[in-house]
Amino acid sequence: MTCAVLFADNVLTPALQIEVNGTAKDLTLHENHLVIGTDSGRLQVYDYEAKKFVKEIKIPDIKDFTGEVVPATVFSVDYMEGRYLLLSDSGVGGYSNLWIHENNQTTQLISPKDQKPLIKARFVDKDHILFGYLSNEAALYEISTKKELYKEQLSPSKFSDFALNEDKTKAAYGCESGVISVIHVKDGKLIKDLKGINKDNVYKVDIKKDIVVGAGQDRRGSIYDLKTGRGYFIQGSFLIYATALSPDADKVAFAMDEQNNISIYKVATKEKIALLKGQKSTLNAIIFKDETTLFSASDDSIVLMWKLK
Repeated sequence: MTCAVLFADNVLTPALQIEVNGTAKDLTLHENHLVIGTDSGRLQVYDYEAKKFVKEIKIPDIKDFTGEVVPATVFSVDYMEGRYLLLSDSGVGGYSNLWIHENNQTTQLISPKDQKPLIKARFVDKDHILFGYLSNEAALYEISTKKELYKEQLSPSKFSDFALNEDKTKAAYGCESGVISVIHVKDGKLIKDLKGINKDNVYKVDIKKDIVVGAGQDRRGSIYDLKTGRGYFIQGSFLIYATALSPDADKVAFAMDEQNNISIYKVATKEKIALLKGQKSTLNAIIFKDETTLFSASDDSIVLMWKLK
């Protein structure tokens, strides 16, 4: 069951507000550093314990379809073992640019000549990157050889989002059909298609401890058990643009209403345990640090940190 009413002490306001350069499009978290991609052509690294920015990477501006020079939108970022990853638009034919930053040098791995309409990229290890194509193809890219080790078509539907599990051996891919495909990262082979709950686009997905969640355009927050393939949903009052699981898959966050509030539920019971109020725009990303700390970014320049009681 879902709790309809929360006590006042379960309605929470942000513990910290972080102003970034541009609109925050993506978040990843590594120890006490928040890695943020923005539409001003930047990757910014914020130390939330020291409460200060500790690094910024700026990629070159691009020409848009009118020929005007504008900042590139960095819509996917990551970090691993001294390497930063930046995926951005290129302004050419819908194709993407991919950059690696290491030892204070930024190197371009993929440009429009490679003709890759990529939407998301994440490190698997220091030499391998998992891709999500607009065409809902999953690919594993090897940095040292600049080659894709595989490229698998998951469905004919348009790709929305993917997420890696804790040890980066599995990935869940969401698409506009509502099906969430879970694959083995090493070879791209399908483990299971999770379906039957979302009937429309799944904007965001997450996977932890073999629990898979989806944020649905049909106002359903889906929760699946990967082992059984069975699932259920929590009904929202508006399009659900973002979701995230806590590290132990004990809690799930969904952006459930038109006010951009974030609702926190217990996965096992669907009990609503907190409402996070303070986000001003449509949610782009939610990420848990631990069972009581999470971050969120929306379509503005403010990233929020939350503390659950």
